[in-house]
Amino acid sequence: MRDAAALELHAGAPRTALADHCARLLRLCGAAANPGAGRAVHARAVKAGLLASAYLCNNLLSYYAAAGGGLREARRLFDEVPAAQRNVFTWNSLLSTYAKSGRLADARAVFAEMPERDAVSWTVMVVGLNRARRFGEAVEAFLDMVGDGLAPTQFTLTNVLSSCAAAEAGGAGRRVHSFVVKLGLGGCVPVANSVLNMYGKCGDAETARAVFEQMPARSVSSWNAMVSLDARLGRMDLALSLFESMPDRTIVSWNAVITGYNQNGFDAKALWFFSRMLRDSSSMVPDEFTITSVLSACANLRMVSIGKQVHAYILRSGMPCVGQVTNALISMYAKSGSVENARGVMDQAVVADLNVISFTALLEGYVKLGDMKRAREIFDIMSNRDVVAWTAMIVGYEQNGYNDEAMELFRSMIRSGPDPNSYTLAAVLSVCASLACLNYGKQIHCKAIRSLQEQSSSVSNAIVTMYARSGSLPLARRVFDRVRWRKETVTWTSMIVALAQHGLGGDAVGLFEEMLRVGVKPDRITYVGVLSACTHAGFVDQGRMYYQQMQDKHGIVPEMSHYACMVDLLARSGLLPEAQEFIRQMPVEPDAIAWGALLSACRVHKDADLAELAAEKLLSIDPGNSGAYSALCNVYAACGRWGDAAKAWKRRKDGGVRKETGFSWTHVRGRVHVFGADDTLHPQREAVYRMAAKMWQDIKKAGFVPDLQSVLHDVDDELKEEMLSRHSEKLAIAFGLLATPEGTTLRVMKNLRVCNDCHTAIKFISKVADREIILRDATRFHHFRDGLCSCKDYW
Repeated sequence: MRDAAALELHAGAPRTALADHCARLLRLCGAAANPGAGRAVHARAVKAGLLASAYLCNNLLSYYAAAGGGLREARRLFDEVPAAQRNVFTWNSLLSTYAKSGRLADARAVFAEMPERDAVSWTVMVVGLNRARRFGEAVEAFLDMVGDGLAPTQFTLTNVLSSCAAAEAGGAGRRVHSFVVKLGLGGCVPVANSVLNMYGKCGDAETARAVFEQMPARSVSSWNAMVSLDARLGRMDLALSLFESMPDRTIVSWNAVITGYNQNGFDAKALWFFSRMLRDSSSMVPDEFTITSVLSACANLRMVSIGKQVHAYILRSGMPCVGQVTNALISMYAKSGSVENARGVMDQAVVADLNVISFTALLEGYVKLGDMKRAREIFDIMSNRDVVAWTAMIVGYEQNGYNDEAMELFRSMIRSGPDPNSYTLAAVLSVCASLACLNYGKQIHCKAIRSLQEQSSSVSNAIVTMYARSGSLPLARRVFDRVRWRKETVTWTSMIVALAQHGLGGDAVGLFEEMLRVGVKPDRITYVGVLSACTHAGFVDQGRMYYQQMQDKHGIVPEMSHYACMVDLLARSGLLPEAQEFIRQMPVEPDAIAWGALLSACRVHKDADLAELAAEKLLSIDPGNSGAYSALCNVYAACGRWGDAAKAWKRRKDGGVRKETGFSWTHVRGRVHVFGADDTLHPQREAVYRMAAKMWQDIKKAGFVPDLQSVLHDVDDELKEEMLSRHSEKLAIAFGLLATPEGTTLRVMKNLRVCNDCHTAIKFISKVADREIILRDATRFHHFRDGLCSCKDYW
C-alpha cells in the first residue's frame, strides 16, 4: 500500500480477479491498520461494480469487523448483500463488528436474526459479553452454545473461563473445566492457564495446584498465576518456593512476591525483595505495580526516607507520575507524617488521576496534625467521597474535640452522602457520649438496628459507652446483656468501666469476677476499670489483690494508668503515707495524674504539708495546670490557712496561669444549654436566677448549710453564699426545673470536678424538688435521689 497504483483496478481484468485483488488489498490494509486505505478499496470496489461478489462482501465485512469501526458502512454493506448470498460468514462479520464496538444490544439483535449459527457466532457473543464485563451472561451464552451441540474453540474457552474467574463463579468454572478435559485441551497452555487462573480467582487453591502440576508444559504465565495465588492467600513460603523454582521470570513474577509481602503485612520483606530485584536482575525494570506496592510498604512502615528514594527513582527513570503511582506517593507521604510533601504531589497531579484513597490519606494526615481546617479543605474538594472519606472526617473532628462539627457532618452524610458503616456509627456514638446527647444517641442506636450493624463489636461497645456516659446505665446494661455472649474483652471492659464511673463499684467488681469465670481474658484497660471501681468504692484490699493478680496471673506489666489508680485508691482511703511510698517506689517517674490524685486526697484528709509536695511535683511536670493551684488552695482553706491560700492564688496569677473556667450544660428538647458561674448570656437568665434563688432558700429551709470554705475569695459570708448559689451546675439544674415537666430526670454535665457545696446542695434539691438528678463531672457520675447520692459521699 505504498502508492496509489496499488489501488488501481484495471477495467480489462476479469471481475472475479478484480474482486480477489480487492480482497487481498483489504487483508493488507487490516494488517497495516490503515482504515483510510481500506475505505478507499471499498470505494473503488463500489465504482467498479464488484459488490455482487459474495466473497468480496464478506472480506469487506470482515475488514470492518477487525478494524472495530465503520459500523454504518458495515451495516449498509450487509443490507446491500442479497439475502440469498448471505452465508454464516457474512452474518458473523456483522455480528463481530457490533460486538467489538460494544454495541451488544445490536449484536444480540443480529444474533437472534441469524438463520444459522456456528461456533464462531457463539464465540463472538461470549467474547463480546466478557469484554463488556457481563460475565454471567457470557457464561450463559457458553452453556447455550454447548447445549446446541457446538464444540467450543480455545478462544471460546479462554474467554468464558475469564468470565468465571471475574465473577468468582467456581461452579460454572468447573463445568467449563470438564469440557476442556473432554475436548482434550488440558495440555493447551493458554487454556490450561485460564483454568488455573479461574480456580485461583475463585479461591480453590488445591485444585489450582493440581491443574498446575498436571500441565505437560508451562509458560511463565502459568508460574506467575500460581505464585500470585499463593501470595494472595497469604502462603508466602509456598509463593517464594515457586518463585525460586521458576525457569524464567518477568516483572509480573517479582511483583507477585513483592505485592504478596506487602498485602500480608510483611512490609520489611517487601522492601528487601524489591532491593534484591534491583541488585540481582539488572534487566528487570520496575513498573507502576512494583512502585505502588513498594510505596505502600514504605507507608505502612512510616519509612519516609526510603519512600523519598523511590520518589527520586520515579523522577530519574522518567516513569509517568500518574494514576496509581501518584496516589501511592500521596498516601506514602501522608501516612509517614510528611503531609506537606503529600500536598505538593497532589498539587502537581492531574485531579482526574487522583482517587479517593489518596485524598483520604492526606485528609487523615492533617487530622493527625490536628489541622482540621486543611483536612476539611481536602474533604470539600473530593468529588467522589466514599464512606471511608466521610468517616475519616467525622473521626477527625471527634478525636480533636470538634464534636458539634462531627455531628453536623454526620447529618449531612445522612442527607446526601453514602450509608454510614459501623466505623461511622461508632465515631458518632462517641461524640454523643462526649456531649451526653442521650436522645440523639438513641436515634443512632435505632439506625444501627435498622442497618443490622448493632451486632458489630465496635458499634455495640460504642452504644454501651454512649448510654453509660449519657447517664442511662440501665440502657447500657440492657445492650451489654444482649452481646455479652460474644465474650469479647472490650465489651466486658466497657461495662465494667461504666459501672465504676457510676459509683457502682461492687457491681463492677462482681462483673469482673464473672468475666474471669466465663473465660474472658482481661487486658490492661480492664484492670484500669476494675482498679478504678475499687477506688470509687473504697475496696482497698481488693484493689491491692487485683493489682498483684494483673501481674502474676495475666502477665500485664503495670502502666502509668495502673499506678495512678493505685495512688488514688490508697490516698482516697486516707492511707496517704502508703500512697506517698507507692509513688516513691514506682519504677517510672510519676506523671501529673498520679500527683493530682494524691493532691486531691489531701483536700479530703486536710494534709496541707503533703498537698504542698504533691502540688510542687505536679507543677514541675505541668506548670500551666490551674487545677493544681485550685486544689492546693482548697486544702489550705479546709485547714483554715487563708493566708497561704491567698499566696498560692497570687502565685498562680503572677505565673500567668489562667484558671480553667467551669461550665455545665444540659439537653432540653434537642438543644444544648450551657451555663457558666454567674452566667449572664443565657436568654432566660432572669427566670433561671429567680428559680436558683428560690431553690437556694428552699433547701436551706430543709436543713442545707452552705459550705463557705468552698469559696476561696476573701469576701463576707453573704457574698460567699451568693457566689455559691450561682455555680454553673446549680444554674443548669434551675433551668432544668423550669424547662421540664415535674418528675423528669435532670441530666447535667460539668467539665470540672463538682465542689463540696454543690454536691451537698444537689442532694437536698433532689429531695425538695422530688427529682432524680444525674450529674457527670470530670471524673465520674453522681446519681442524686431522695437526698442521697450514689457515691455515698465517697468521691
